[in-house]
Amino acid sequence: MWRSGVFMKAAILVESRRPLVIDEIELPAQLEYGQVLVKVLYTGICGAQLNEIDARKGPDKFLPHLLGHEGGGIVEKCSPGVSNVKPGDHVVMHWRQGRGIQSPTPKYRWKGKVVNAGWVTTFNEYAVVSENRLTAIPKDFDLKLAALYGCAVTTAYGVVFNDAQLKSGESLVVVGAGGAGMSVIMMASLMGANPIIAVDIHEEKLAKARKFGATHVINSKKEKLHEKIAKILPKGADVAVDCTGIKSIRELCYEITQPQGRTILVGVPAAGERIEIDSFPLHFGKIITGSHGGDVAPDYVIPRLMALQNAGKFSLKGMISHEFAFDEINKAIMMMRKGEVLRCILRMPAGQ
Repeated sequence: MWRSGVFMKAAILVESRRPLVIDEIELPAQLEYGQVLVKVLYTGICGAQLNEIDARKGPDKFLPHLLGHEGGGIVEKCSPGVSNVKPGDHVVMHWRQGRGIQSPTPKYRWKGKVVNAGWVTTFNEYAVVSENRLTAIPKDFDLKLAALYGCAVTTAYGVVFNDAQLKSGESLVVVGAGGAGMSVIMMASLMGANPIIAVDIHEEKLAKARKFGATHVINSKKEKLHEKIAKILPKGADVAVDCTGIKSIRELCYEITQPQGRTILVGVPAAGERIEIDSFPLHFGKIITGSHGGDVAPDYVIPRLMALQNAGKFSLKGMISHEFAFDEINKAIMMMRKGEVLRCILRMPAGQ
């Protein structure tokens, strides 16, 4: 039974570019209008959390604070006004805004300090979440896989269908075959793109990219990327997607698209880092744009994608490359930094 004075385990970002601190923190005394208490069973770790830890967008003004924006959990309690979910519902926890109330953000307590949090966090056993960051799903859907729908899978859908407006038979190059990039490949394959070229520096990721729909793979550590792509696509790619945030790669993605091609930037650059491109082709149909979660409406997209998965139109088998206990979160983050992880899932204590 939820009440004031309840403590839970959480991973706290106390200092930028330092390991997360795992400790007990206190839940808020009561839910405010539009807030929902969720028991978190599984959470993914997205590259966005590494960017937050590293203060990649600039100095962090909210320390200490909680992290995590893709999870699968069960609703414990709802505040007045909440109508889209109810206690007992299984939910995807997502960072994109969906239906319902946008509540105030919660404040937890730790050692006499306030611990800040956004509208959704998942690196904690229980989370006070804004109603519009939750989407109810069937209770027989695997909550471990549901966590992937909080960001990677839905973002990829949005990148392909909204940002790139990819059409069947168009060519695609994806640079960075991590969780987001691999999901883009999967969605593009579902759409009927051809050819689909996956680029990475890790052979094991490139091998998996073929399983998720890539027709060609390039190890940019071993091959001259520009020359290799030119051989496969002499006229240039219809769409190029950067999932790395690296300056030279963002520039290259723009260069390799054909005159009316589209370049979609998914990876987040460091604050203040600028790219250099020839802007002249932009006057004649070439496009470059940044993606913000694929501009998806989670409450609309998640049920439909889950129905497609259940119908066998695509499979997430193999997307989760590593699974860790929650206490191993810093180990998981270290492996992500080394590029050894496709997508990892943390088992929260309630999910073990």
